[in-house]
Amino acid sequence: MWTHSLPVLLHRYLLVRILLVLAVAALVGCASTPEIQPQLQSQQPLINYALSLQGIPYHYGKETPEEGFDCSGFVKHVYGRHGIRLPRTVQEMAAALPAVPNYELRSGDLVFFNTSGKTYSHVGIFVNDDKFIHAPSQRTGRILVSSMNNSYWRQRFVGVRRPR
Repeated sequence: MWTHSLPVLLHRYLLVRILLVLAVAALVGCASTPEIQPQLQSQQPLINYALSLQGIPYHYGKETPEEGFDCSGFVKHVYGRHGIRLPRTVQEMAAALPAVPNYELRSGDLVFFNTSGKTYSHVGIFVNDDKFIHAPSQRTGRILVSSMNNSYWRQRFVGVRRPR
């Protein structure tokens, strides 16, 4: 009845499954690369500048490297240096900028969080992968890069906006 032994059939089955997964991954990778690459390159100067500000002190209500930054002051300053004017507060930014689906998150997008009971109470700039740069709080004391997969940020994430 069976012309092949069970180990040979299992081996062939697994080999076919692996090849199918690799073929799908190759097709998906090829399809998404052209759309992502130009955007990453266009945002690179903005991201590089934002990253250069790491370590600058957190100061509530401030928006300059000399005085320090709060979260929205930091975002406003970085975008202002690149010719894009943004509102001053987190809530105003969220209201003024177009929402972007989470699955379309790209380098340079603004990521919003609920850290104080208000829907939009914290903002940062998405860098890449799962990283964003921001001025977290007086407690952390400085501009830094955080992971969106960190349980604190993941639980408080509320949305994405795209300045243009």
